[in-house]
Amino acid sequence: MASAVPIKIGIIGGSGLDDPDILEGRTERYVDTPYGKPSDALILGKIKNVECVLLARHGRQHTIMPSNVNYQANIWALRNEGCTHLLVTTACGSLREEIQPGDIVIIDQFIDRTTKRAQTLYDGQPTSPLGVSHIPMAEPFCNRTREVLVEVARSLGIKCHVRGTMLTIEGPRFSSRAESLMFRQWGADVINMTTVPEVVLAKEAGLCYASIAMATDYDCWKEHEEAVSGKVCVDNVMKTMKENANKASSILLTAIPQISQMDWAQTMKTLKSVAQSSIMIPKH
Repeated sequence: MASAVPIKIGIIGGSGLDDPDILEGRTERYVDTPYGKPSDALILGKIKNVECVLLARHGRQHTIMPSNVNYQANIWALRNEGCTHLLVTTACGSLREEIQPGDIVIIDQFIDRTTKRAQTLYDGQPTSPLGVSHIPMAEPFCNRTREVLVEVARSLGIKCHVRGTMLTIEGPRFSSRAESLMFRQWGADVINMTTVPEVVLAKEAGLCYASIAMATDYDCWKEHEEAVSGKVCVDNVMKTMKENANKASSILLTAIPQISQMDWAQTMKTLKSVAQSSIMIPKH
């Protein structure tokens, strides 16, 4: 059953997956937002006849480090462009033996260890929307969208973990071994530098957000692995990232037409209602 509401898919490409060639009939649009400029131009086009908007999280030349990504502007711009869903990719390190380099994880939870990022669209600036948003975060990701990604990965024979907790660090440095071991004790499964605040802002914006996390290597808790340093290891990581990007692309190319055929009216109504009811407006 096709959706009763028009579906438009925003794709935020992380390290290794921001290739505009996956879009047909593409055009570029540079936009501004109340929060400044997004990471790069919005690239508009279609995947299997579904309207999509692609944005390179770190800029197309990969010039923006994780702390400096303008997450507020990125989410605002994609919502303003009419996106109903955000399908994002992220490279990550594995904190679990069973999550091997090259595996895909459709994450369902996060732990936030960032320290200096705007985490709300309601930030009190004169150009921002009014009020304070106390957005619930018990279920950060859209489970219906996640289920589609899991089913598609399985149908394509891609090794995929159906849930996982992402630990987001500030970066750009990697973790110390003591931190990596602690994160494992906390119950984190994978580690990156970008899921927070992106998922939080998407929830505030009332968007169906799901993330394809692509394990490139084991984090440094695993003492007998090559640490992420030295030429050989960086080459291995880059090779895995390229293979992961191909997997993520094939998941997206299959999932997007499926998503467009589903009825999202109730899901989106619920998301928007939660976002709206979380806002406290100042009394005058």
